[in-house]
Amino acid sequence: MNLLATAHYLEALNWQKEIVKIHTIFGGKNPHPNYLVGGAPCALNIDENKRRESRTAGLCRHPARPGPGVCRASLYPRSAGRGVLLQGLGRHRGGLSNYLAYGDLPTNGYGDPSKFKFPRGVILNRDLSKLHEVDGRDPQQVQEYVTRAWYEYSGGDSQARHPWDGETNLKYTGPRPPYEHLNVEGKYSWLKTPRWKNHPMEVGPLARLLVAYAAGSGEVKEVVDGALKALDVPVTAPVLHFGADCGPRSGTKLIARWAKEFYAQLLNNIKNGDSRMFDGSRWDPETWPAEAKGVGLSEAPRGALAHWIVIKDRKIENYQLVVPTTWNASPRDAKGQMSSYESALIGTPIDNPEQPLELLRTIHSFDPLPGVCRTPLR
Repeated sequence: MNLLATAHYLEALNWQKEIVKIHTIFGGKNPHPNYLVGGAPCALNIDENKRRESRTAGLCRHPARPGPGVCRASLYPRSAGRGVLLQGLGRHRGGLSNYLAYGDLPTNGYGDPSKFKFPRGVILNRDLSKLHEVDGRDPQQVQEYVTRAWYEYSGGDSQARHPWDGETNLKYTGPRPPYEHLNVEGKYSWLKTPRWKNHPMEVGPLARLLVAYAAGSGEVKEVVDGALKALDVPVTAPVLHFGADCGPRSGTKLIARWAKEFYAQLLNNIKNGDSRMFDGSRWDPETWPAEAKGVGLSEAPRGALAHWIVIKDRKIENYQLVVPTTWNASPRDAKGQMSSYESALIGTPIDNPEQPLELLRTIHSFDPLPGVCRTPLR
């Protein structure tokens, strides 16, 4: 199974190389595109250099069809190895039971989350029958603790703050390196602890699919139910059996399908004379209000990503962001509640205590930011 997964991974890398070319054409440098306020840095020229434009369109059209390696990597082996995979899935599905997704891939603009390909919402206690609404502007929803993080709040560290009122005041109180253990009863991390209505949340590919499943997305239900059927597990229990490996694979399959759909829409718009790539109505700072607050919610590959900004006198007074790894890897909050990483490790079966590779595999399944896994787990 390991060799099969590695082979699929290497095949997928070749396809990814072609996708990066598309990213460069429309967004600039990969992986951090050069987006502009109001649009993208790519100008469409349909009157001149038609040969060049046609070649660019062809370059984008071809990789939009996923190659055989990606298709195989997005499906699940129907061989004897499936039993090994099912055994691994059945042994342990610990971790949090709460999932958060901000939603993304709009089909009617970012102002209409109901038309997102990946819906927005929260699942509590693995209850797919009820989807909770998410509002980044609500000060009672997303809040951050620093109870066990090396920061301090001016009003005391026991209370949480909404990012609009957030503070980032460093205060290291940990041991001097090198050290073997951290005092987890005190402050032990450089990550703040975000919570949604005081609930710890798992974010990422699995959360995205589960929220979409709970929202009734027909395309997502088709892919998830198909994967569960291929694995020969009950389609009535996707949370318990649809792990961190299956989630990203199914997400890849969906996005490959939607990429072709979005590209066809782009070409159709151009044919109809719509070549707009930029809206300059908000470009001039003189048109901005003297004071304003804003929040942007999106889905990064690792999960829910949001930026909050406070502007006064047309200058940034406060800027806070909560990234996916902060949700998943953060330390315990004031109530002692664990976040995703720590929760997922509890009860994980270890075949060889001297080489606990299962712990690393569990953490790696969240795709942590570089450097996170170098922090001692204790």
